[in-house]
Amino acid sequence: MSDFDRNASARWGQGVARAGRAEIDLGLRTYMLGVYNNMVIGLAITGLVALGVNMLAVTTDPSMAAAHMGRIALTSFGVTLYGSPLKYLMMFAPLAFVMFFSFRINQMSASSARGVFFAFAAAMGLSLSTLLLVYTGNSIARAFFVTAAAFGGLSLYGYTTKRDLSPMGSFLIMGVIGLVIASIVNMFLLSTAFQFGLSILSVLIFSGLTAWDTQAIKEMYYAGDGYEVAAKKSVNGALMLYLDFINIFQSLLFLTGSRND
Repeated sequence: MSDFDRNASARWGQGVARAGRAEIDLGLRTYMLGVYNNMVIGLAITGLVALGVNMLAVTTDPSMAAAHMGRIALTSFGVTLYGSPLKYLMMFAPLAFVMFFSFRINQMSASSARGVFFAFAAAMGLSLSTLLLVYTGNSIARAFFVTAAAFGGLSLYGYTTKRDLSPMGSFLIMGVIGLVIASIVNMFLLSTAFQFGLSILSVLIFSGLTAWDTQAIKEMYYAGDGYEVAAKKSVNGALMLYLDFINIFQSLLFLTGSRND
């Protein structure tokens, strides 16, 4: 009888463990789906804003041209946006959003955090609209799809791997800091060769960060989180992956893009 009871108890415990595991897996999938949905919406906002701003700033009608940037005719709106000090506000606005989000996310509601993230994505679209002036549409589309394919594979690896990627995190963060410092230096040097090397390093570093961030976002999930906490984690995770995607895209575009001039 005691053997029967012990076996029955073991089978019941295994069933409970499996049920609990299934519930956690379902919650984790829902949480990660929320992360990716927020990220994709952010990228869509960025793309639409960049395209819309470009349509307002550029014209093919000679009578509407207020100035030219190479072979591209700018409207008066384009001249104001790209030819005045407003361009510096446009350049640094995304950084201001990221800093605000990082310092204030714990005090925000989930809906406010999502709103700030989408506003940041719009500001990034405004900033990235300059890429449509420099590169051809075909090369931008090519860089985007290559980035999407690479990002998908790297993020899937980060989600599924059993290997602990945390040891590489500190080196990747140090690499990002080095990239930022080197990029600031190159703003004064204006060296194309130096920028080429930085772009290669950027692709490698942010590719590693994509896998590392995905694993970190997955590990942030806790089944007992309430809706507000889980939703804010989802938005924060979307921001992390969004930044990885954008940095890989910009670097690949610099390396492979065809210029309009």
